[in-house]
Amino acid sequence: MTERLTLRELTADDVDLLVELDADPAVMHHVTGGVPTPRAEVVDEILPAFLAYYARGDGYGFWAAVERGSEEFLGWFHLRPREGRPHDEPELGYRLRRAAWGHGFATEGARALVDTAFSDLGAARVVAEAMAVHTPSRRVMEKCGMRLVRSFHADWPYPIPGDEQGDVEYAITRAEWEAARRG
Repeated sequence: MTERLTLRELTADDVDLLVELDADPAVMHHVTGGVPTPRAEVVDEILPAFLAYYARGDGYGFWAAVERGSEEFLGWFHLRPREGRPHDEPELGYRLRRAAWGHGFATEGARALVDTAFSDLGAARVVAEAMAVHTPSRRVMEKCGMRLVRSFHADWPYPIPGDEQGDVEYAITRAEWEAARRG
């Protein structure tokens, strides 16, 4: 929980909210070029994958972001180990409804998960990735104390304007996080 957000576990009852989120072409622009996620994919693949994290019991997973007071669903955040990478170097991610953009919710939720990663989950480093041209997402990472560590080219199934400029990885180490908290 943050000042303005409740980060709660997702449930099967959230399927319509997730379908609606992924149906917005602006929300999906940097993911699929604006192509919505089919409902069947959300029901059969995405939501079950999100829910499976809770059964693991390691503290990682996906959380619904709900605005405190209004109880409005704003989107989701994730903090999860990356495939083929050390378990103590989780990836931070987020997807918010367009109405939530520009209000600091992404930064607020992301900071809370970075803090959780280091204070509760024993992370050594937290990383996040975005398209190089996705300036708002990059700003969120920077506001969380993350720094640009590399540029690369990911193989995406959808051609997206700007993907020729590649992708970026941001990260913050435990030592950097601790120094910022002392500072």
